[in-house]
Amino acid sequence: MQNTIRSLLFGSVVALTLVACGDGSSSAASSAQQDKDTLVVMGLDDSFPPMGFRDEKNELVGFDIDMAREAAKRAGLTVELKPIDWNAKESELNSKRVDMLWNGLTITPQRQQQLLLSKPYMDNHQIIVVRPDGGINAKADLADKVVAVQDGSSAVEAVESEPDVAKSFKELKKYGDNVTALMDVSAKRVDALVVDEVVGRYYVAKKPNEYKVLEDNFGTEQYGVAFRKEDQVLQQKIQSALDSMKADGTSAKIATKWFGKDVVK
Repeated sequence: MQNTIRSLLFGSVVALTLVACGDGSSSAASSAQQDKDTLVVMGLDDSFPPMGFRDEKNELVGFDIDMAREAAKRAGLTVELKPIDWNAKESELNSKRVDMLWNGLTITPQRQQQLLLSKPYMDNHQIIVVRPDGGINAKADLADKVVAVQDGSSAVEAVESEPDVAKSFKELKKYGDNVTALMDVSAKRVDALVVDEVVGRYYVAKKPNEYKVLEDNFGTEQYGVAFRKEDQVLQQKIQSALDSMKADGTSAKIATKWFGKDVVK
């Protein structure tokens, strides 16, 4: 009788243990799936201040990063920041290594065909940065000069959209990042840099005696957030969050922090 009771008790303990383990596995799997469903990876260029860059502590900061974090929070998502080769950004997105591109991405007709984009959230210009003593005072003065651009940036397309001007250059020199290109302007290795206004003015303000911004520019453009064509749900969540941020003044506060004024459309 005692052996029978022991057997029954042992069987009950084993059964309870299996049930408990089963519940734990199910809970863990559910949690992991939830994390997967709410995690969104943001591809960015980490040398594009003040939109997205590394500070003196090597931490990723910037206007677009603050905007993305707030939008993700409102959408019930967690954003993971992933620096990528900006020249290969479309490939990074379509290969699903990132879920969205958010770092001063210019809306172009080609990108509207290939990608799913948010509404424009900011206007930008492609400005021309030169040395104050370089003898360049207008776009026409770039003839026979070496002009720098960041490879893969909208500055390349902006310059190429004016073929007569581009053909007049001695050379259109492409750089991996704008920081190095600006240093070469200062060092007289190149004569000018065509760059996004938000970036160019950020650096010029730091060293106003080393650089000058021309009145001429290579046109106006608009920034947006890019997603894969099939990710309509994610795009709608982020767009809804951006709309609410503009409506309640949050985006204006973020813009004022980085630009000193509200620059959000």
